Amino acid sequence: MTDSTTGEGLILNGLTKILGGRVIIDNLHLAVKKGEMVSLLGPSGCGKTTTLRMIAGFLIPDSGNITLNGNDVTLLGPEKRPSAMVFQNYALWPHMTVFKNVAYPLKVRKLSKEEIVRRVHEALEVVNLMHHKDSRPGQISGGEQQRVALARALVQEPDILLLDEPLSNLDAKLRVKVREDIRNLQRRLGITTVIVTHDQDEALSISDRIAVMNSGRIEQFSTPQELYDRPETEYVANFIGSLNRIEGDYQGGKVIPGTGVIGIRPEDVLFTQEQTTGSYPATVTLVVPRGHFSEVYIKRDDVELRAFISVDVPKIGDQGFARVAKALIYQDSKLVRVD
Repeated sequence: MTDSTTGEGLILNGLTKILGGRVIIDNLHLAVKKGEMVSLLGPSGCGKTTTLRMIAGFLIPDSGNITLNGNDVTLLGPEKRPSAMVFQNYALWPHMTVFKNVAYPLKVRKLSKEEIVRRVHEALEVVNLMHHKDSRPGQISGGEQQRVALARALVQEPDILLLDEPLSNLDAKLRVKVREDIRNLQRRLGITTVIVTHDQDEALSISDRIAVMNSGRIEQFSTPQELYDRPETEYVANFIGSLNRIEGDYQGGKVIPGTGVIGIRPEDVLFTQEQTTGSYPATVTLVVPRGHFSEVYIKRDDVELRAFISVDVPKIGDQGFARVAKALIYQDSKLVRVD
């Protein structure tokens, strides 16, 4: 349905948006390659949905421009852009069948009946819903409704697919399945996709790259692994994954008084019965089972650390040695080194 060649499919250049007298998006820059799946990730109010609505054409930026496949679409309305959006609440017509819901945008464009039937059947095949083409939304599951909304977007054969919190209305187990379906579908079609989410697990599991947003700006735009391993700011380090945040400096595997901030991932805290280089005497103070791993609190003479341990989980009161495999060192909220 789309070309998956490399290159810049979507470019946001200096976007600014003011709503209600408040700056919602502040000089935002972003480049998404053709065929790439990018997540806009951040807490409520950070500007991610506003950004998506500007890409879709529902909002016009106060400054900056939007280029899609080399064409400036900044001032075009949504109906004139080669994009399609899947809304958080799916926005399906309850009185229409699945077929008619998917066909609706093509009828608005006044395509021929034969063309509509062909494209709707193709879209329903892609999302595996042909068997429900005569059902109404109220007769199918939430996950199937989500796929109807997805088919209605795909039937328009857009250059870019926009998804606004598409899984937020699904229960936890179904959310995992549908996000895998979306990712597999996106890879198979090679369609450029931008998804808005506040769920870090969702973003980390399906994205080629993630733009972590904060107060209308992008703090870091990187691959999921890079974001996790080398978060460039304290904000990103705290937002992505779990973190031991300790004020001070870090030398020789030990925390010392200082003005910086140390970030340590719980899985980088190692507890052993034998002392090794960089390990120090420690006592287990609390163990919290978390399913496939346990959250273990360990007290050293310099600091208390939280560890994620899945094998040979210690008990409260156990004594041994704790070592930090990797520490992120921040000054003025910026990453300065990794020890």
